Amino acid sequence: MTGVDRPPGGTADEGPLLLGVRHHGPGSARAVRAALDSARPRTVLIEGPPEADSLIPLAADEEMRPPVALLAHAVDEPGRSAFWPLAEFSPEWVAIRWALEHGVPARFIDLPAAHTLAWGKEDPASPKGDPGEAKQQPSADEPGDGKAATGAGAPGAAREPEDTVRLDPVAVLAEAAGYDDPERWWEDVVEHRGAGTDDALAPFAVLEEAMGTLREAYGTGGHERDLVREAYMRLRVRAARREFGGDVAVVCGAWHVPALRRRTPVAADRALSKGLPKVKADMTWVPWTYRRLSRASGYGAGIDSPGWYGHLFGAPDRPVERWLTRVAGLLREEDRIVSSAHVIEAVRLAGTLAALRGRPLPGLAETTDAVRAVMCEGSDVPLALVHDRMVVGDVLGEVPASAPAVPLQRDLDRLQKRLRLKPEPLERELELDLRKDTDAARSRLLHRLRLLGIGWGEPVASRGSTGTFRETWRLRWDPELAVRVAEAGVWGTTLLTAATAKAEADAVAAGTLADVTALAERCLQAELSDALPVVMRVLADRAALDADVAHLAQALPALVRSLRYGDVRGTGTRALADVATGLAERVFVGLPPACAALDAEAAEEMRRHVDAVHGAVGLLEEGIAAVQGDLRGRWRSVLRVLSGRDTVPGVIRGRAVRLLLDDGELVREEAARLMGLVLSPGTPPADAAAWIEGFVGGGSGGGMLLVHDERLLELVDTWLTGVPADAFTDVLPLLRRTFSAYEPGVRRTLGELVRRGPGARGSAVATGAGVPGFASGPDTGRADAVVPVLRLLLGPDESGGSDADDLAEVAR
Repeated sequence: MTGVDRPPGGTADEGPLLLGVRHHGPGSARAVRAALDSARPRTVLIEGPPEADSLIPLAADEEMRPPVALLAHAVDEPGRSAFWPLAEFSPEWVAIRWALEHGVPARFIDLPAAHTLAWGKEDPASPKGDPGEAKQQPSADEPGDGKAATGAGAPGAAREPEDTVRLDPVAVLAEAAGYDDPERWWEDVVEHRGAGTDDALAPFAVLEEAMGTLREAYGTGGHERDLVREAYMRLRVRAARREFGGDVAVVCGAWHVPALRRRTPVAADRALSKGLPKVKADMTWVPWTYRRLSRASGYGAGIDSPGWYGHLFGAPDRPVERWLTRVAGLLREEDRIVSSAHVIEAVRLAGTLAALRGRPLPGLAETTDAVRAVMCEGSDVPLALVHDRMVVGDVLGEVPASAPAVPLQRDLDRLQKRLRLKPEPLERELELDLRKDTDAARSRLLHRLRLLGIGWGEPVASRGSTGTFRETWRLRWDPELAVRVAEAGVWGTTLLTAATAKAEADAVAAGTLADVTALAERCLQAELSDALPVVMRVLADRAALDADVAHLAQALPALVRSLRYGDVRGTGTRALADVATGLAERVFVGLPPACAALDAEAAEEMRRHVDAVHGAVGLLEEGIAAVQGDLRGRWRSVLRVLSGRDTVPGVIRGRAVRLLLDDGELVREEAARLMGLVLSPGTPPADAAAWIEGFVGGGSGGGMLLVHDERLLELVDTWLTGVPADAFTDVLPLLRRTFSAYEPGVRRTLGELVRRGPGARGSAVATGAGVPGFASGPDTGRADAVVPVLRLLLGPDESGGSDADDLAEVAR
């Protein structure tokens, strides 16, 4: 036929051997290994980006441990990236390893990553950086993810509307076989096949025939890009045949095999692959995890159970028995009682379930049901642990140091090794003591990474000491952080230079004053001394121009926290202290007029600002008292103004009185007088309730104040009982919010005090004796009731009496 090249596909004798596989399928991986051992090709071609050909020898490195992934990213836009993950049970990985072990050339033949990344950039509907969809379009080897549809110009296009047919090829084959679950069908016909069949190529011939029928009916499945990819693959296969003859093996998704087998003109394939958009791309190996192979992680071409598949691929024999033994070990580590008898019974039950369901061997469903019934006693709680730790798994791959990497990644690797911070896929907490050099260096590393947008660690509240020298981090390494590292590489070649440049750029581009103050705090935490002058200059300019008191009040606490970090880490913060002092003075001047005529929502927000400024002023004065004088005294004057102005909302006036009382600037008699004025009949109930909310509401310890001061409690009680019925429904929500924030013990004590009424409350302040909320003296009758029990427990002493009698006398 003129102008038509010989088809790139054929039998093992007459041409390339086409091995259609399911990506991440242990059955396909075993079948590929058996086929390659049988055919002994002179070269192996693999579906993947050709730019990775030079990286293939690294797969033989002793330090390379799957799961790993090929990472491609655009040089000019590192955030535009794509992954090609490979596990030890991936057919492509098995093919690579077979070729390296037998000294056979291995090459990738899919569309280059340079075109894939550029194509995604021009097509807004295409996935950006999705690790799989950039490589794998609908294919039979990804059950549940295939989106085969009738494409324009495809055979059978008139039979189904293009916008209604979205078909999973494996689901179609499973349905034809009488299965309602594609995964279960695939396990039965592929994963549970015996390894020692006479014809190693038979499975591929059967699967090719099935895929050919589906391609005749559905064409490209609605994804026209497959036409370009397959044309390029055909060209690569032809080139390999010219170089090595017909003794070539091709490992690709089973969906593509019929297209590679089809006779097509060479000119047509070249025309399809010509003029494609292109970007400059870099490629390397990066570690991957089982979790990222699972669909739960959002990876569209993933699998549900990578841990289970890894076990099936690695188990030499008796996979069910070995699996259930591992499950028993995991449960025993979690202090569950699981014996060998449980394992034996679970194996028997899994086999029985498989027989009842007509399956050749127990699969994941049967073993899971057996574990639930026998080892977990019907509970899904321990079963969830088994699913998370074993069915999905937490394996993190490793890549040799000789793999290409951006300079920033090299610097990060060096710091991780020096500080003994190994990336791990499991979430763990790290406690740091900033007084220790190593912990301080770890803190700097994590803060610099966060500033660069590399979220390896997240700061959390410490369960131990609350001192500023303590930090607690929650660490978890995700493979996609490799992309963030490459993306951050545009800022510098080391972590210090990159974080410094990023901080300076963020300071200039910051939208609000609070953003700049937060950035200043982060610079101190990360010890970016070179970036701090730029940030402080921007901060001073923004603070001078910003007239919004709420913005100033919001920014002040962050500056004070920054000063505290400077003290702990030994960094100079004089410039920061000057800005913070000036900011505080502006807050003092602008706060009273800013608090006038606010609605309820704005008043509550301003109350939170008042609380924050109050705490910040105390800390600020401690650091700069010798220079700036009585900063706290000026703030108390502001609080007095706020507490006495009728135009200030009640929630702010009440909080100002409470803060003055806590600081000892207001005696209790004066506080009671002010509360009495507010709760007088002339004050609208809603305003009085707002004042109470500010005075004793929130987490400020107002409940204990009422417990210990009978006068304040009596004022609130008298006012509340006198609220008219028509106004009570209006103030009830505010009061409920106020008192519901108290701890249960405080609410119970207040209820007891109110129940007993005035004169019988036994306040510690009023009586000077007894426990607040209870009678002033002990109940001797109740004390005598426990004497027999105490005598029985303690026994008589040498004098003939007993310790119980002594205790009873003390109680009386």
